[in-house]
Amino acid sequence: MQNICIVAGARPNFIKVAPLVRAVMKAKADGKAVDYRLVYTGTQADPTLEPSLFDDLGIPAPDVYLGVDCVNLNELTGRVMSEFDTYLSANPTDVVIVVDDLASTMAVAIVTKKHGLTLAHLVAGTRSFDIKMPKEINRLVIDGLSDLLFTAGMGSTSIATREGAELTKVYMVGNILMDTLRFNRTRLVRPAVFDGLQVKEQEYIVFTLNRKALLADKANLEAMLTAMCRAADGVQVLAPLRPAAAETIRPMVEDYPNFHIIEPLGYLEFGYLTSNAKGIVTDSGNVAEEATFNGVPCATLNSYTEHIETVKQGSNVLVGENADRLAEAVTDIVKGQWKHCSLPDRWDGRTAERILQILFELQ
Repeated sequence: MQNICIVAGARPNFIKVAPLVRAVMKAKADGKAVDYRLVYTGTQADPTLEPSLFDDLGIPAPDVYLGVDCVNLNELTGRVMSEFDTYLSANPTDVVIVVDDLASTMAVAIVTKKHGLTLAHLVAGTRSFDIKMPKEINRLVIDGLSDLLFTAGMGSTSIATREGAELTKVYMVGNILMDTLRFNRTRLVRPAVFDGLQVKEQEYIVFTLNRKALLADKANLEAMLTAMCRAADGVQVLAPLRPAAAETIRPMVEDYPNFHIIEPLGYLEFGYLTSNAKGIVTDSGNVAEEATFNGVPCATLNSYTEHIETVKQGSNVLVGENADRLAEAVTDIVKGQWKHCSLPDRWDGRTAERILQILFELQ
């Protein structure tokens, strides 16, 4: 029996590990000698985990909540290490799978190797090349400790090998986020806000914003919002924002009746919103990746992306934090003058199957 521990450290992690959970459940139902436990480093009362999330993703809720909830990253790292150490001491585990680049992910990676267990990193080899970013340090540590590095594309694979990872440890399995999109394509739910605002599919722009640095620079943020609203030229902008972002942005868009702040949506509703949009403006790498899969024009409010494939092949354009470049991108979206895009290699919705097959072969 192969016992796999799958760890999530925040809501976006669940969206990426859900296909793996479903793949293990299917393999077990088919008679394979495999089992899993899904561990969440946070609390069961985490407000970012909407009640419908796990049903929307087609997986059970986590088996274990480590219960760590704090803002200070160093404190969080220490507490997750302590709680996960206790977990591993009490639960037979062969492989621990971590995803992305959070402080909690790094903490779990360190403890896993202290226990002498196999560590697999999902979405390995991503870099910003800015060592001042805490997540960049997390990425370097996690990749350096991992026995198996599962990358989303050739760019990430090249980074991992260039930094010294053995070729036998690196597997380009594709972008697992696409597995979730493929699974949910026929399950998406049309949001009620469409009727309330009288908007139609393909006739609106989606705006999302979460990055603290962007929200903190209020003068530049207001300049970008102004530029976007004017460039939208009457096209409705729908912005599902969490309370902190909504509070910051609301006074900046009061003079633009085409900008609508709406309540955060569940996963299936948000998926419908973005997949049927005329275009997207976002600071989220995940949203940009989903836009590439759906072929929806996307302007990302950042100067880099962890998955350059979204720019080289996909529908993504990096506009940084520049109001003029954002206005140009939104104008192109409105006029339908976007670049031709295609799906990167292995972004086909079968990443979880590849990962599980590799784990079976290496057993």
